[in-house]
Amino acid sequence: MQLYSLDPLLDNRWEDLVASHPAASAFHRTGWLRALAITYGYQIMALTSTPPGERLSNGLVFCKVRSWMTGSRVVSLPFTDHLEPLLNENGDSFELTEWMRSECSQHKWKYIELRPLSWEMYLNYPLAASRSFWIHTLDLAPSLKQIFSDFHKNCVQRRIRRAERAQLFYERGCSEELLNDFYQLLMITRRRHQLLPQPRVWFRNLIACMSPSVEIRVARKNSTPVAAILSLTHERTVVYKYGCSDEKLHHLAGMPFLFWKLIEESKTAGAEQIDFGRTDLENYGLIRFKDQFGTRRRQLTYFRYPETTSGKYGSASELPGARRLLSVLPNSLSSMAGKLLYRHIG
Repeated sequence: MQLYSLDPLLDNRWEDLVASHPAASAFHRTGWLRALAITYGYQIMALTSTPPGERLSNGLVFCKVRSWMTGSRVVSLPFTDHLEPLLNENGDSFELTEWMRSECSQHKWKYIELRPLSWEMYLNYPLAASRSFWIHTLDLAPSLKQIFSDFHKNCVQRRIRRAERAQLFYERGCSEELLNDFYQLLMITRRRHQLLPQPRVWFRNLIACMSPSVEIRVARKNSTPVAAILSLTHERTVVYKYGCSDEKLHHLAGMPFLFWKLIEESKTAGAEQIDFGRTDLENYGLIRFKDQFGTRRRQLTYFRYPETTSGKYGSASELPGARRLLSVLPNSLSSMAGKLLYRHIG
């Protein structure tokens, strides 16, 4: 099968494919791709078996990550939980083996990484499983009453009622004020977990490139931000992408309260499911938190070519000396470090 490359940021056929393909997600959207390119300088390209000038029937999109620090590579896609290949109705898969071999040899890529939701089609490729996660989803088909009753009684239901009794102020949108509250809480959360914060410009670019399909939700007590989440929407799926909170105010139950608002509003808007995002297999606290909302979880595995590729630098904390650096940096310098380093870990 002959493969053709295209630039999805310039070729309108890509957005048409994403709008019509049942496996497409918010991460396939041109806005997400453009935000990655603008923020981190990645070169975006897509592969298809459709000849130039014809309507796309399939496609697989990549970012080229060039880094002197962590090695140059091709990833589908950086900072993206998962990305299904958009295959045609006949289920034909790409013959990627020769393309991967040629690309790695010609351009000296360290590896090519794929992040599919399903793994069956990759069994015949010379790929190695690299990293695995849990992916949680919540079915919104039942009534809101039934969804709420499926929440853990003590850890979710009672905490939502506690937040309502505390009369938390709630707001959603993409205003600069909401972004400031969100980023303030993100800095607190990332420091708590000894992780570099994403650069503020990343979130600004997401809002600029993806609105109205991106929203920030913030819970406040009086004028103090308690918790915040950022979500993406594509067709009938809502993606919970980022969440943050002030640990000193956890007794106000801001995060369960915001998730309930997200669920209520998504259901009312006609969404069919909420993607709660990926979770590290060893992050038992977050796994338990997502399980308590009645979500379904399954394993998500990334694949790399060549098969011998190591899995170093899968997150910002794994960069050499990152945790030690975070322990001493003030917030302003921590944010600057994130801006400088994040492009190397995509």
